[in-house]
Amino acid sequence: MFPKENSSNGYHNPPPPPPPPGVGNINSHRERARRGTRRSRASRDSISLRVYDQQQQQQQQRAPCTDFDMAYFHSYAHLGIHEEMIKDRVRTETYREAIMRHQSFIAGKVVVDVGCGTGILAIFCAQAGAKRVYAVDASDIALQANEVVKANNLSDVIVVLHGRVEDVEINEQVDVIISEWMGYMLLYESMLGSVITARDRWLKPGGLILPSNATLYMAPVTHCDRYSGSIDFWRNVYGIDMSAMLSLAKQCAFEEPSVETITGENILTWPHVVKYIDCYSVTIGELETVTTRFKFNSMMRAPLHGFAFWFDVEFNGPAMPQSNYPSSTSFTDNHLVNGSQRKKRINPNEALVLSTAPEDPPTHWQQTLIYFYDPIELEQDQVIEGLVTLTQSKENARFMNIHLEYTSGGRSHIKESVMR
Repeated sequence: MFPKENSSNGYHNPPPPPPPPGVGNINSHRERARRGTRRSRASRDSISLRVYDQQQQQQQQRAPCTDFDMAYFHSYAHLGIHEEMIKDRVRTETYREAIMRHQSFIAGKVVVDVGCGTGILAIFCAQAGAKRVYAVDASDIALQANEVVKANNLSDVIVVLHGRVEDVEINEQVDVIISEWMGYMLLYESMLGSVITARDRWLKPGGLILPSNATLYMAPVTHCDRYSGSIDFWRNVYGIDMSAMLSLAKQCAFEEPSVETITGENILTWPHVVKYIDCYSVTIGELETVTTRFKFNSMMRAPLHGFAFWFDVEFNGPAMPQSNYPSSTSFTDNHLVNGSQRKKRINPNEALVLSTAPEDPPTHWQQTLIYFYDPIELEQDQVIEGLVTLTQSKENARFMNIHLEYTSGGRSHIKESVMR
């Protein structure tokens, strides 16, 4: 469905559904007739049925579009969320730099932008010399993206496809996949699955994926101001004892994960790697449940209020051997600090990194905090150990269930929460 080199393509709706069994594809037959084909009607119908069967098999392997998916796509039709992301200069400028650093992989090549939004990354790729860019988005923001493409005279390069990556058709293999798929806590919203689908459907061997890998971290935190402002406030309200509200206040403030900005001063230990993701090899099934055991040694005496999660992504070329990628259980010895795995970047001079760590410039992702209902008083060097399990919700795969088990000072605790 890609256009001729110098033709204007504009905006493309999703293709119509395939015909039911036993009914030939009338439009495709007419097209063949215009091209002067001499196949018999029986031959044409036979071919149509085989194509239909192949399409049916492919569709059965792809995730169905649920009502939750439709609500998710609808939420991204609102301009405000795109404004927030584009105004995040750390995010947007890092992506632009990544595209320009990899211009030799992009110039003259075919690119897919998964979840294109307003089309800004697709336009960056066109500016880097891409031969053709397929900008795919299931949200109605694709309508505006197409207008942006036309306003910038890029309709001969960028094809806007309004539909899910799982459903749209691209009739050629691609050289590059780019996507800003990361959600809060990295895996919230489960958009990485669409990138994997695009990779498996269209990416040429040796093709480029940006970003190339991602790492989710966790660390214990202390945050007295946050706890005091949400909980201790109720102990004395204008001279009135409202401590009867404490239990409800804790539930309201800390039942669900909190997305907020903290600093390095809130972190009590070196971080632990929860999950390392190689975008060239990760599978959809691998993301359904993520479990890791952790062990921390507190670097200071302080109350433990919960755990913080953040991530970084790297933009590396496709030529790096698999053995050079770190994993959540394989790191250099000098980066095993206090029993926690601290990821060593392969070569800071080569790898471009987008980080959401507390010590780095803030982004719209901030950090995700899981607060305890009651803090634990820690001594210096006191051990905190346990496990965390992140699971896609069975109700809605874009939600994330968080199961925390942790032990410190001889006491064990469990915290369950859902990121909605």
